[in-house]
Amino acid sequence: MAEVTPSGSGGPIRLSGPATDGELEIRGGIGGITFQLEELIRGAGKLDDLADELAAVEVEVHRIREDLGIYQNDSRPTGTMALLSVGEAEWSVRAVRDELQRISSQVRASKRDYEAAEELAGLSRGTGAGLGNPGTLGRQAGDLWLGHAPNREVAEQIVGPLALGILLTVSPERFAMAVGADLAAGRHIAAAVPLLTGAAGQYIRVLEPRPVTADRKESLPIEFDGSPAALLERARIVNERGDGYIEVIEVDNGGEKAYVVVIPGTQTAGEMGGSNPFDEAGVGEGLGHRSKEINAAVLQALRAAGAETGAPVVAVGYSQGGIHAMNLAADELFLKEFDMKYVLTAGSPVGGIAPAAGVSTLHLEHRQDWVPGTDGTPGPDARNRVTVTLNGPAHTPEGEDMGLGPGHNLGNYENGARLVSASADPSLVASTAVLGGVLGAGGKATATRFALTRSQTETASAPGPRKLPTPQMPEADRQVSTGKMQG
Repeated sequence: MAEVTPSGSGGPIRLSGPATDGELEIRGGIGGITFQLEELIRGAGKLDDLADELAAVEVEVHRIREDLGIYQNDSRPTGTMALLSVGEAEWSVRAVRDELQRISSQVRASKRDYEAAEELAGLSRGTGAGLGNPGTLGRQAGDLWLGHAPNREVAEQIVGPLALGILLTVSPERFAMAVGADLAAGRHIAAAVPLLTGAAGQYIRVLEPRPVTADRKESLPIEFDGSPAALLERARIVNERGDGYIEVIEVDNGGEKAYVVVIPGTQTAGEMGGSNPFDEAGVGEGLGHRSKEINAAVLQALRAAGAETGAPVVAVGYSQGGIHAMNLAADELFLKEFDMKYVLTAGSPVGGIAPAAGVSTLHLEHRQDWVPGTDGTPGPDARNRVTVTLNGPAHTPEGEDMGLGPGHNLGNYENGARLVSASADPSLVASTAVLGGVLGAGGKATATRFALTRSQTETASAPGPRKLPTPQMPEADRQVSTGKMQG
C-alpha cells in the first residue's frame, strides 16, 4: 500500500495507527484509520471517474489514428510522423488510465485487508487467544503492581469466552444464535455479552427492568464552562447529591437553549434491585435491555426541566452512567423528541452500543481500568466516535479504598479530560469543537436535580421498597444556590 502512488507524485500513501499525544492514545475521529480509509475510498472513486474519462479519450485518439492511416505513405512530416505522434498519445493515455485503475484497485484491496485484520483481532479477543501474547501479559504485570486489578485489555480478552461459556449453560440455542450471528456479521463473539445479560434477565427477577419515575427536587444557578472536565465534575457532584439522582443543566448558547443530562456511576449503598435504578442491577438493564426504563425517566426529566421538542442535548455518564448515556443516543423514541448531539463517557463499557448517525461521542478509558473492557469490545474506530486511552500510571492514594481499582477513579478521568481539551490532536480538536458548538463558551446555567425511583414488584425474589437517602447538598453547589427545595 505504501508504494501505491502515481509516478512523480511526491510521496507514498500511508496509513497511521492510533495517534498519541503525551499519555493520551487516540482512536477514531478524523485522524482514525477508518476515516483515512473512507477518504482514500472516496479518492479511489474519483480515480475511477478519471479513468473512465481517459478511456473515452483513448477511444477517440484511436479513432483519429485509424483515420490517419491513409496518410502513412505521404511525406514523413505529414504522414508517418503524424501517425507516430497520435499513436504515442494513445499509449500515454492508456498508461495513465491503467495506473489510475491499479491505484484504485489497490486502495480498495487495502481497505479489505484492514477489515479482515480487524475481524481476526476481534476473534482473538472473543476467544481469549490474545491472553497468551507476551505484550499483553507484560502490560498486565506492570498494571497489577500499580493497582492490583486487571487492566482494560485483559478484561476484554476474558469477557468473550466467559460470556459464551455462561450463555452455553443458560441456553444452548441462544449460544448457537449468538455465534452464528456474530460470524455472519463479521463481529467477534464477545458481542454476545448484551444477549447474555438479556438471557440472564429472564431467569433472575431482580434484574428485570421495572418502570422508573423522575421526581424533581431542586433547581439552582451554576457556573458552567461546558468543557469535558466540567461535565465530569457535574457527574461527581450529582453522585454526592444522593443515590438515584440525575441532573439536567439548561445552557443558553447565543439565545438557543441546550440541555445536558448528567448520569452517575453505579451506587452500591442499598440492596441490588431496590428502588435505586443506578444500583448493580442497573448495569444489567443498560447492557441487556438498552436502558429502556431509564431512558423514559430521562425524557420525563427533560420535559419537566422545560426542554422543548427538538432541543439539542448532550449526555454525560461515568461508569454505568455512560451505558445509559449511550443508550439514549440509540433510542428511537428519545431521538424523535430531542436532538442528541454529543455523548461523553468515562470508564464505561460502551464499545458495543451504536449511537444514531450524526451523534458525536467521546469515550475516556484508562489503561488500568478493567471496567470499560467488560463488554469485550473496544470502541469502534469511526469518524463520529473518539476513544481516548489514558496511559499515565494511576495509584490509589494512601489510606483510601481502592474500590474498582485506581484506573477507575473519577478524578483520574477529570484530569484526563483536561488533557483532552489541551490537546492539538485533530480528532480531539474536532470532537471538542462539536461539544463547544452545542454548549457555547459557558457562563451561567441552571441545574435541575431529579430523584429517579425504580418501582417495586410484589415478588418473593425482589427486594422490598427502599427509601432514597437525601444527604446535604454538595458544598460546591450550596455556595451558589438560590433555588428552593421542592420535595
